[in-house]
Amino acid sequence: MDRSGLILKIDCPDQPGIVAKVAGYVSQHGGNLIEFAQFSDKLNGRFFARLEIETDGLDVEVDDFVEGFGTLGRGLSAHWHFRRLPYRMRTAVLVTGTDHCLNEIIWRTEIGELPVEITSVIGNRDSCRAIAERAGIPFHQVEMDGNAKDEGFRRVHGILIEEDVELAVLARFMQIVPDWFCEEFAGRMINIHHSFLPAFIGANPYRQAYERGVKLIGATCHYVTADLDAGPIIEQEVERVQHFHAPQDLVRLGRQCERIALARGIRYHVHDRTIIDGHRAIVFPD
Repeated sequence: MDRSGLILKIDCPDQPGIVAKVAGYVSQHGGNLIEFAQFSDKLNGRFFARLEIETDGLDVEVDDFVEGFGTLGRGLSAHWHFRRLPYRMRTAVLVTGTDHCLNEIIWRTEIGELPVEITSVIGNRDSCRAIAERAGIPFHQVEMDGNAKDEGFRRVHGILIEEDVELAVLARFMQIVPDWFCEEFAGRMINIHHSFLPAFIGANPYRQAYERGVKLIGATCHYVTADLDAGPIIEQEVERVQHFHAPQDLVRLGRQCERIALARGIRYHVHDRTIIDGHRAIVFPD
């Protein structure tokens, strides 16, 4: 997103004329709509939309345009959020031992696909230090074994605050995040989780999947909440499993699913393509 402009996300009670009113506000001030994605939830009576607005032709200052929208927004009983373009979202990546998701994030950032600035990589193991350092990213190792867990999360929290982090990505970070941490970073912390049917728990889910003869494996990218692995889903990816696939093949396919689902989930979040609605996420893919 190198061009100047605005992203507007809005949700409100569904009612006639919302699109016309919002588009009319943009038009009357000389803005140009690059994108207007919308969804009317008839079951719950809610309206959701994401707009991308080119601001070069505005007849007012951008700040005045944003402030002036408040009259319309309040009239619609809406929640809304503007983001100025271009931008790069300050993002910290949390890891444990495996590196495939971290590598994916770094690569997509380096080629300009993800508008993020990786402030640091934080690990409760040393396994990913070399990858971070090769990319010129600070690495913080935080002890979390045994009685050190509470203090460890306090230290991680301090790092995120000090680095002014807008998004925390759990890239196969194998620790349960405490409730207070989840609440403070609600809507700003993303996790990647292997997802199978049935749901295999424990240290070796791919072996369990193999032994049960699963036909599909996958991964789920979701927002982190205090309810373990039950936050709003952003993206999911699946791969079909064949009878000749050994456990190591399932691991390979699973890693591929995790990388793709997490990369898409981050992309949707940082491009403001998600709106959290209770236990679910409304997503406007690009």
